[in-house]
Amino acid sequence: MPDLYQELCKLADSDMYPFHMPGHKRNLESTPMKGAFRCDITEIDDYDNLHDASGIILEAEKRANRLYGSEETFFLVNGSTCGVLSAISAVAGEGDTVLAARGSHKSFYHAVYMRNLKIKYLPYKLDQNYGIPTGYTAKEIEDNLEAGIKCVFITSPTYEGKCSEIREIAKVCHRRGIPLIVDAAHGAHFVLNNRADKKVLDDSTVTQDTASAIDYTNNLYDDIPESAVAQGADLVIHSVHKTLPSMTQTALLHVQGNLVDRNRLKRFLRIYQSSSPSYVLMSSIDLCVKEITDNGKSFANRLLQLRNKIQTATRNCRYIIVPGKNAIEDAAKVLIYVNIGTMTGQDLYDILRKEYHLQLEMAGDRYALAIISGWDADNGVNRLIRAILDIDNKLQQSIGTLEDSHNNSSDEQNGVSSNEKIYELPCAFSSIRSAWDADSEVVELQEAEGRVSAEFINLYPPGIPLIAPGEIFNRAIIDEVCHYLDNCMNVQGIVCIGDNDMESQDIIRKGVLCVKQK
Repeated sequence: MPDLYQELCKLADSDMYPFHMPGHKRNLESTPMKGAFRCDITEIDDYDNLHDASGIILEAEKRANRLYGSEETFFLVNGSTCGVLSAISAVAGEGDTVLAARGSHKSFYHAVYMRNLKIKYLPYKLDQNYGIPTGYTAKEIEDNLEAGIKCVFITSPTYEGKCSEIREIAKVCHRRGIPLIVDAAHGAHFVLNNRADKKVLDDSTVTQDTASAIDYTNNLYDDIPESAVAQGADLVIHSVHKTLPSMTQTALLHVQGNLVDRNRLKRFLRIYQSSSPSYVLMSSIDLCVKEITDNGKSFANRLLQLRNKIQTATRNCRYIIVPGKNAIEDAAKVLIYVNIGTMTGQDLYDILRKEYHLQLEMAGDRYALAIISGWDADNGVNRLIRAILDIDNKLQQSIGTLEDSHNNSSDEQNGVSSNEKIYELPCAFSSIRSAWDADSEVVELQEAEGRVSAEFINLYPPGIPLIAPGEIFNRAIIDEVCHYLDNCMNVQGIVCIGDNDMESQDIIRKGVLCVKQK
């Protein structure tokens, strides 16, 4: 059957007049987006229905299914968010407990709220070298599984590119008869695993300086990690728009095995997805699948070559570090770390944007994160490299010699894994549902110690909660939130107290929502 996009173009070129939604009637020739509007239709005869696919949409989903190798694949036009909501809802009901990482996307917590679930948290581990959440081993999952847990929910890869032992974790889950859900929103490109030529570490990538470094080539990228689908996870969510050539908001949900009720899953997809799904977005997914099916090898090669180009060009920087594959498994994530005592990650992010016109994905406490793909232009990557070198050179001139544990001859660069630290989570007083639904009041941040939070406070992106509804504010949480605010980082969940009028003498204070005391 022809591609969905081709069928939409045939309809647009036909004399079939649209006496139906949408209101633009495919008649917006004067707009810059006229090409998209030509293909923007609703569920009309012969054009299938996403919520009961049996024709061209089903065929398009099957093409995605064949590419990823799952048993069944569903198109998502409400992003990975609706995939996470549907996956959790399909396997866990009122009062059930899920085992999950604290560093889960906020959509996971929204599912917990809507289904009134309990969470048993895996230890929240941070890489001490770079201050980023790490992946999980099968032993860590097994050690934390308790009777009554309905599913395991893991994010792999993480926002910063760390991966978990999905294959072995899946085996642990299946021995217990419970499904493994993997939020792989940032790992749609892992389908390219083993498609790249193993000669990507060639003369065009490895310089003479690189060749003389001890074990340095071991820290370059010669492949892409294996997809969670191929590793046996039961439910996998992919945002195809994040690292593949598809429009924003497009995603896939894969299901396999006999631990998930497919009809129940489809029911929740109907609940959480729009009843008017965009054909433009669906055709974008289909075109993306075709592009990867036809040209995935060249895409994989280019991604790895660009990543290694950045790696080798910046390896001699003194104050800026770009960790390699021994620390960051995902080649699409370029973590740009700055040494303590030089600047913050937010400073680096702002400098790259304002002075070099490079818009990165996010800023962390000590790093800024860039995302690359096989569709990046050489000019863009070269500009990023020049900016990193230039900033590092300016730091050398302004700071001189700075003793720090981080440098580009560190153990991590030579293949020794970084250390991990367990981050202590705040104590829970009540469930997320009861605290979020409770009457609340604004309390000054500095006076919130001992109070129960009525809102999520996230550093966004990536949106990992510093505190969740139902948890008790302690001094460490308050100090951490203040630290991020003082460094002008994007903290969600903070309430401004005071007059925003610039002429007012009132000082704007920071507040938080707490459960109202009786």
